[in-house]
Amino acid sequence: MTSPSGKPLLLPLFWAFLRIGLLGFGGGPSMIPLIQQEVVKRHGWMDEDAFGDVLAIANTLPGPIATKMPGFIGYRVAGVSGCVIAVVAVIVPMIVAMIAMLGVFSRYRDIAWIQGMSQGVIPVVMVMMIQLTMDFWNKSRLSLGWWVSLAMATVAGGVIYWLGVHPGWVIGGLLVTALLTPPRASRQEASR
Repeated sequence: MTSPSGKPLLLPLFWAFLRIGLLGFGGGPSMIPLIQQEVVKRHGWMDEDAFGDVLAIANTLPGPIATKMPGFIGYRVAGVSGCVIAVVAVIVPMIVAMIAMLGVFSRYRDIAWIQGMSQGVIPVVMVMMIQLTMDFWNKSRLSLGWWVSLAMATVAGGVIYWLGVHPGWVIGGLLVTALLTPPRASRQEASR
C-alpha cells in the first residue's frame, strides 16, 4: 500500500511501531501515549477522535492492548500486511528485551544501580499517563462539558475501584449506552 503521495507506508509503519516497542517501558498502558504520539501527531494516520475510539474498543476486547492497537492501526493504514508489520514491530523488541533483561536482572538483581534503574522508569511512565489522562479529560470536557465529564469519571472510577468491575465492562456498557441513545437534535435544528 502507498500513501496519497505514492510513498509506501509499510516502512514508516514498521519504524513507528518499532520505536514504540523499544521505548514502551511499563507494558501496554504506558505505550498508549507513545502510540498516540506516533499515529496522531507525528504521522497523522488518524485524528484524536478516531484514536480515542480505537482506544475505547481496544480496552473492551480481550488480550493485551500493546498488540490490539498496533494491529488495528496497521490494518487501517496498510491493510493485512500493515497489521502484521505493526504487530511484529511492536512485539519483537519486547521479546528480545524481556529475554535479555530477565537474564541481567536475575544475575545482578542485588546491585543497587540495577534496582534504581528499574524504579527510575516508574516516574517517567507516570508522567506519560498523566499527560494522556489530561488529553482525554480535555477532549471529554470540550465534547460533553465539565459536569457530565466529571460525573462520568466519578461513576466509572467508583464502579471500577470500589465495586471491582473490570474497566472493559464499564467501557462496553458506555459504548452500548451510546449506541442505544437516540441522537440529540443540534441547536440549529431545534431552533427551526
